[in-house]
Amino acid sequence: MSLFLFLTVVQAIVAFALVVVVLMQRSEGGGLGIGGGGSPGGLMSARGAADFLTRTTKWLAVLFVGLSIALAAVAINATSGREIDDSLQRTIAPAAAPIEGLEPAGDAAPAGEGAAPAPANADPLSGVAE
Repeated sequence: MSLFLFLTVVQAIVAFALVVVVLMQRSEGGGLGIGGGGSPGGLMSARGAADFLTRTTKWLAVLFVGLSIALAAVAINATSGREIDDSLQRTIAPAAAPIEGLEPAGDAAPAGEGAAPAPANADPLSGVAE
């Protein structure tokens, strides 16, 4: 499990770096690109920075996909069951015994049948005899 955790942390770092590098690149609309200062032929010129960021993006993407495949392989090996149960025999637990004095829901009498009639001198709202 520690290999899976290690690879997950590395994957998160690579994903963060990939997002940062992509955001640093100059888009057609300007984006968050690096400015064009410095010598025209150097590494940090506009063209040199663009080439460096493009190559960095490519290798970070390759690393990200490779780590994703490795994580999937490690996860399958870590969680695969050792034994597959292919039998159809299932045991069902018996129902709990009914409580004395209570009728099962299917055998209950409808309301009105079997109910004791109210006494003749009972209050119609409360059903209590006066």
